[in-house]
Amino acid sequence: MGKPTGFLETDRQAGVKSPVKERIKDYKEFEGNLSASELQEQAGRCMDCGVPTCHAYGCPVKNRIPDWNDMIYRRHWKRALTLLHSTNNFPEFTGRVCPAPCEPACTLSINREAVTIRQIEKQIVERGWEEGWIQPQPAVIKTGKRVAIIGSGPAGLAAAQQLTRKGHDVIVFEKDDRIGGMLRYGIPDYKLDRSILDRRLEQLYKEGVVFETRVNVGTDLSGMYLSRSFDAVVICVGAQIPRNLEIPGRDLRGVHYAMPFLTQQNRRIAGDTIPENEVITAEGKQVIVIGGGDTGSDCIGTSIRQGAASVTHIYYQDVPPEERPLCNPWPEWPKTFKTSSSQEEGCERYWKYQTKEFIGEKGVLTGLKVAELDWTKPEDGSRGTYTEKPDSEKIIPADLVFLSIGFQHCEHGHLLMDMKLELDKRGNIKKDDNMMTGLSGIFAAGDAELGASLVVHAIFSGRQAAEGVHRYLTSERTLKISA
Repeated sequence: MGKPTGFLETDRQAGVKSPVKERIKDYKEFEGNLSASELQEQAGRCMDCGVPTCHAYGCPVKNRIPDWNDMIYRRHWKRALTLLHSTNNFPEFTGRVCPAPCEPACTLSINREAVTIRQIEKQIVERGWEEGWIQPQPAVIKTGKRVAIIGSGPAGLAAAQQLTRKGHDVIVFEKDDRIGGMLRYGIPDYKLDRSILDRRLEQLYKEGVVFETRVNVGTDLSGMYLSRSFDAVVICVGAQIPRNLEIPGRDLRGVHYAMPFLTQQNRRIAGDTIPENEVITAEGKQVIVIGGGDTGSDCIGTSIRQGAASVTHIYYQDVPPEERPLCNPWPEWPKTFKTSSSQEEGCERYWKYQTKEFIGEKGVLTGLKVAELDWTKPEDGSRGTYTEKPDSEKIIPADLVFLSIGFQHCEHGHLLMDMKLELDKRGNIKKDDNMMTGLSGIFAAGDAELGASLVVHAIFSGRQAAEGVHRYLTSERTLKISA
């Protein structure tokens, strides 16, 4: 612990965001950094709490948060970076896009504002890049074992880096034209500039990772071919099947899933030309986003930047409480009322609306029929039940609707069918404690085994899978078979 009284003397301070009127003019990152001295003060707020719940409960990758806070307070930046990288391959990604479940789990957040953990994490790794401390770490000794990784999202990249550094030969197969998965095509550039991704990919290239793009495993290559050609295979294909809203008018032009819209904007910024008949644009349109979460928020921010005439965000849930209810105690993630940076930029938010029908003329969307819900909540603050209010139906004008109601599971296509992999009740790939599926040498990581989740969960899952693969490849049994 750096400063015993730091949390008493210093108020929380995070990076300053650019003014809304300025940041909506482009797709550049808009969250600034603190000075080195300011960050030192913020790190000094970390308490000697005995049981660091931020690390043990809040952080999915088990970041050693109190340790690197202490190092920053003592100005040992390089040591802080080493501690940070010991649990997280890509802190520059999580420092930008993670919702930071570590912060509400911070002991200080019981009755004060939490330590600015995410801000400190981001600035540690950025200092590492600036100083040239982050360099490729190729393996000194090669094992001769070959590993195929299917998918280049955060889970696939984390697994690839861990296994390459162990001395294995790793090839990552990606069906898209560029590497990165959801990091490339799914997160808006104003939250994660693609140069941040590219510089980390360059490190992986130099460490020996081989990337093959435009390869759809299961179609271009069979899964069984990979299992015969490689000593191990890690499936990191993500949970890409969106939840649908099967109501009348779903086939009207103007009703879209969220991800194609977000991906298309990523491609525009990358310089790609979008075919005219495939263009989805919010410019001059009345936009409605159905469903919450980061994806819905990203649709709002992107629509505003494209010049939407209006943006409306609707939820079927009741308005969350301002304070934690009894059923949602610390250190759980607080299910309280929040406003995202995109929502700050300008949108109408409506709660307790159930979508009944998409309205249109001549096959084109013109509005959304909704009904208001009446929620009944128990006194303990738990979820409760709802009924539709009589005579509450109304039509909201709309030219464009984005469905952001979650994802189901990974695609159950040729790859899984070819390998005959067992699935759990939610449609995710089943695996054991070593992340291996029912097929020997075939592993699963990220959203393929978790279901749709956070980038930080995917990184941890990828690291776990890499450890399982390494144990498998270096086990006495495997070595004897190879010999």
